[in-house]
Amino acid sequence: QVQLVESGGGLVQAGGSLRLSCAASGLTFSSYAMGWFRQPLGKEREFVARISWYGASTYYADSVKGRFTISRDNAKNTVYLQMNSLKPEDTAVYYCAAKMGSGSNSYNNYDYWGQGTHVTVSS
Repeated sequence: QVQLVESGGGLVQAGGSLRLSCAASGLTFSSYAMGWFRQPLGKEREFVARISWYGASTYYADSVKGRFTISRDNAKNTVYLQMNSLKPEDTAVYYCAAKMGSGSNSYNNYDYWGQGTHVTVSS
């Protein structure tokens, strides 16, 4: 049974930082590209960042480029999202997702999802 468990969300002031983690189990983690998506209240889920299975390639949404950093530790079956210079518009539920093989910016292409972690950025 595949499980993706996010953690690290919370309430932070604008300009602050948070580090999200996503621990994976039940799959060969190093065979999966990993992505972070977010869904603001009342809006559609959107791409945030993704990382290749071997960790050498990363991609970001324009809205977070230069502020967020995705990384992974295949020995720990964990993917991270370091979020700096947070803005109120970053407020959302953040989800990690796993996709066999190469990654994608489209949430429809992912095989497994976590339950999400809430991030609230106050102004």
